[in-house]
Amino acid sequence: MEQHFPACFVELPSYTEHRRAPFYLAAEEYIAQTLPVGNYLFSWQLGPTVVMGRNQVAHQEVDLDFCRREGIDVVRRKSGGGAIFADSRNIMWSLITGEGAVEPLFVEYAEEVARALNKLGADVELSGRNDIVLRDGGKICGNAFYHLPNRNIVHGTMLYDTNPRLMQGALHPDVSKLQAKGVKSVRSRVALLKDHLTFGVDELRVRLRHLLCDRSIELDDRAVKEIEQIEQDYYDPTYLYGQSALSDVCREARIEGCGTLALHFALRGTLIERVTLAGDFFELGLAQETFNQTFAGNTFTPECLQQALLEHHPERTIRNLTTEALAKLLGTEA
Repeated sequence: MEQHFPACFVELPSYTEHRRAPFYLAAEEYIAQTLPVGNYLFSWQLGPTVVMGRNQVAHQEVDLDFCRREGIDVVRRKSGGGAIFADSRNIMWSLITGEGAVEPLFVEYAEEVARALNKLGADVELSGRNDIVLRDGGKICGNAFYHLPNRNIVHGTMLYDTNPRLMQGALHPDVSKLQAKGVKSVRSRVALLKDHLTFGVDELRVRLRHLLCDRSIELDDRAVKEIEQIEQDYYDPTYLYGQSALSDVCREARIEGCGTLALHFALRGTLIERVTLAGDFFELGLAQETFNQTFAGNTFTPECLQQALLEHHPERTIRNLTTEALAKLLGTEA
């Protein structure tokens, strides 16, 4: 079986440190598409960020309104698995190899990282399909993978330290207000490497590089420009929020003086594709058209719904429907 370690470390220009996650995800693609077949590893760090798996529904995994308020970036990767929270106290690792069976590569990567952490003083072991945990409990590394033509990519998150308030708030949406079909992540108890090592996160990043790699290659400014072009695809709202089968969410109530009103939201992931009205209300204007124009294209979160409501006031097209009553129906009232 081919051995992928020690790998070749890919050095990015220093000015690319602490970019948004899509830059580094794009760098994986660039390396896979451009460099000769080989085994390449690089590391990166982020500001506060939630990275969702390929097939996840954003509003079921992430409190998008909390993230917006707290300045937490929300992105989607092309590998499967669950949503993770990362910040500058995490180390992200990316391994790009040639084609071949993924399962042994996945296992080898996790084993090599675990072996390196043990050498540095953290007593860790493999757990489940893709995790590295401390022997006394708690997940410190989660890993995922995906294919590109003739290449495999494995990437992982290493938890040295974190802000527990931001992690907890970002990864726990208010499912009592907004629910739709989809599979949710299984949350694991996490642990912190800082409690088991005698040095900081920057030193850990350097030491692991030397344990996992025996040579290096530098990317130049031209490569950065090409990576930035690939990066733009990750910001497409349809890619970020619309990655899911179509589902339907209904909000229905009988409102005094107005009648029965039902709002059917057709969702593509977390994007509202259209809104359909039903009920025995009386129209004062083009209610169906107005409600659809108000909400379609927005993300399905309480704050976005409330903002659209207050900006367009679609309730004015239905007799005796107040702003407060519609906000209550939507679940956006304070």
